[in-house]
Amino acid sequence: MSGIEIRKIESKKEITQFIKFPWKIYKDYPNWVPPLIFDKEKMLDKSKNPFFEHGEADYFMAYKNGEIVGRIAAVKNDLHNSTHNDKVGFFGFFECINDQEVCNLLLDTAKDWLKKKGFDTMRGPASFSSNDEWGLLIRNFDDPPNLLMPYNPPYYQTLLENYGLFKVQDLYAYQILYHLIQKVDKIKRVTNIARERFGLTIRTIDFTKFDEELDRIKILYNKTWQPNWGFVPLTEKEIDYMAGDLKQLAIPELIIFAELDGVPVGFALPIIDYNYIFKQMNGKLFPFGWLKMLTQKKNIKRCRILILGVVPEHQKKGFDAVLYEEIIQRGHKLGIDEGEASWVLEDNEMMNRSAQMMNAERYKTYRVYDIQI
Repeated sequence: MSGIEIRKIESKKEITQFIKFPWKIYKDYPNWVPPLIFDKEKMLDKSKNPFFEHGEADYFMAYKNGEIVGRIAAVKNDLHNSTHNDKVGFFGFFECINDQEVCNLLLDTAKDWLKKKGFDTMRGPASFSSNDEWGLLIRNFDDPPNLLMPYNPPYYQTLLENYGLFKVQDLYAYQILYHLIQKVDKIKRVTNIARERFGLTIRTIDFTKFDEELDRIKILYNKTWQPNWGFVPLTEKEIDYMAGDLKQLAIPELIIFAELDGVPVGFALPIIDYNYIFKQMNGKLFPFGWLKMLTQKKNIKRCRILILGVVPEHQKKGFDAVLYEEIIQRGHKLGIDEGEASWVLEDNEMMNRSAQMMNAERYKTYRVYDIQI
C-alpha cells in the first residue's frame, strides 16, 4: 500500500490548509513570493468569487501517511466552453512534493471529475482561468515572479510531462529596460506616424469618474482579446471584483487610454511590482502589512504591463507601440526603469514583434498543457 489518499476538501479548516500548503513546498525556494492568505481565501470562496456564477470547481488534497503532500482543483468554466465551442476542462492550484505517484493521483482525480462533467480534454495549470494565474513556469527560476504571475519548482515540468500532459501553448514574459529602449530609433518613427497620420491621442485614466472609465475598460478588454487563443471574456461582476483590488494598487499616471476623436481604441494597465513588498509579508496583511505597503511603495523599481491591447480594427497601425512607449516614459519619470510585458502568447505575432522592436528580452516562458480524457 502506498499510503496515499486523495480527499475532497470543503471545511474552513481544510481550505486554510489548502492555501498554506505551498509554504511547505517553497521553504527552500528563495524566489517564491507567498500569496496573501486573505486574498486566496476570498478567491476560493464560492459565495464571494463571481467566477462561480458561470463556473464550478472542487478542491482536493493528497495525504501520505496522514501528512499533506499535494493539492489540486478541478475546474469547469462554462464561459470558456461557450466561447470556444469545445469540451475542455481545467486543473489548477496544483502543488505537489517531488513524488510522481502523488502527482499522478492528483491529476487522475481532476481528470475523473472532469470526465464525469462530459469533458474530453483537461488543460492547465489554470487557477481558475486564463484571466487568473495561467501556465507553468518552465524557464528562468532565478528571478522572483512579477505581480500575479505564477512560480513553481522546476521539477513540476517533469512530473506533469511524465504523466502524459503535452504542450498546447507557451506564454512569454518580456523584460523591458528603459536604457535599452532609448537606443531604438524605430520606436520614435512608428509612434510619430501613429500619432500624426491617424491622430491618435493618449490620456490618463480619470479616477474621479472611475465607474465610467471602468465601463470603457470592460468593452475594450473583451473586444481587444476576443481573437486570442484561450481567451475567456470577463463578466461585468468579474471586472468589478478585480477592479476593487487593483484600484488600491494602481498608479493612475500609468493607466492610459489610446483614443481616436475621443473614442477609446486601446488601453494599457501597468501595475508596479508589489511582490517586492508581499515577499516580506509572508502572506499576512495584518498587523504591519499595510504599513509596509505605505512606506516601501517608493522602493519598487519595476512594473508589470498587465493589460495592453488595441481593438482589432485598429491593429497593425503602431498604436500598441505608442502605448508601450508612453508607459516606459511615464514609468521613467516615476523612477521605474524596468518592466515586464506578460504574458504574451507564443503565436501572437503582433505583440511579440512589438516587444522585440523595443529590445525587450524574452526572459521567462510559461507552458499550458493538455491531455485527452
